[in-house]
Amino acid sequence: MWRLLSWVQQNLTWSIPVAMLAGLLFGYGVNAGFLKSLILPLTFLMVYPMMVTMNIKELFKAGGTKVQITALLMNFILIPALGYGLGLLFFADAPLIRLGLLLTSLLPTSGMTISWTGFAKGNVPAAVKMTVIGLIMGSLLAPLYLSALLGAVVQVPMQDVFVQILVIVFVPLVLGYLTQKWLVGKYGMEHYNAKIKPKFPPISTLGVLGIVFVSMALKAHAIIDHPSVLLNYLIPLVLMYAINFTLSTVIAKMMFNLGDGIALVYGTVMRNLSIALAIALGVFGTRGAEAGLLIALAYVVQVQAAAWYVKLSPKLFPTKA
Repeated sequence: MWRLLSWVQQNLTWSIPVAMLAGLLFGYGVNAGFLKSLILPLTFLMVYPMMVTMNIKELFKAGGTKVQITALLMNFILIPALGYGLGLLFFADAPLIRLGLLLTSLLPTSGMTISWTGFAKGNVPAAVKMTVIGLIMGSLLAPLYLSALLGAVVQVPMQDVFVQILVIVFVPLVLGYLTQKWLVGKYGMEHYNAKIKPKFPPISTLGVLGIVFVSMALKAHAIIDHPSVLLNYLIPLVLMYAINFTLSTVIAKMMFNLGDGIALVYGTVMRNLSIALAIALGVFGTRGAEAGLLIALAYVVQVQAAAWYVKLSPKLFPTKA
């Protein structure tokens, strides 16, 4: 079983499209409304394992201030502005779809930020720190950004957003930290890192696939009856990631060495789509299904783009600083 889960987690370029297709077929053949009750447990399944593996102590280590501040400025000024601008450009008359694009741009970093940074031989400790900071800051700022930027055209239930973030981010964060502490205390750090820690990301992937399945099932009739909607969503997503990668690479090459530069790229391009999807579906319910569909498609674009960037990074960063 673990080998299968690991394969699924390591091959998201295939497993996510399969989950999307399965959701489409299921939702077209069956009334999928009952799946909404699975959103919260699937979200917890997705987020909690990620929190168990997160090293909170990295947040308090000295050093790397310049790259962390640069990442914060990009993640909470440049990228949200990009997502908001593309939303206005492509979906001026569809505020709930703009919600999906804005959520995608508002919530930076994920567990994959650390993984892809490692694959590209970047500064992993810096990526860990970016992930922790990005998760906490994004969770705190997202409700305020949503209200300020979309409050005039979409009813944003601020209290519901804060409660949802509390449930899907901070409760799993505390429980994950306590679980990690208990496991390390019982089995030792070496055994935990070698044998236990690697089992959590594949479990998280099950939650991701489940959420993607649900979001596609909820919009199955709209997609199959009007397949061009997928292309309409993909174009701004591809554009957003292309601009994001380009900006991050230029800034990384101008300001940082190889390790910090790659960490900056993956710390600003990878978005926490899991939490974005949970907010869209958990807070906005059926109204958020359109936003959820766009975020589900962002998984495909993000994973493919990250994989290609690993292959291109030796050419983009040819010399070690």
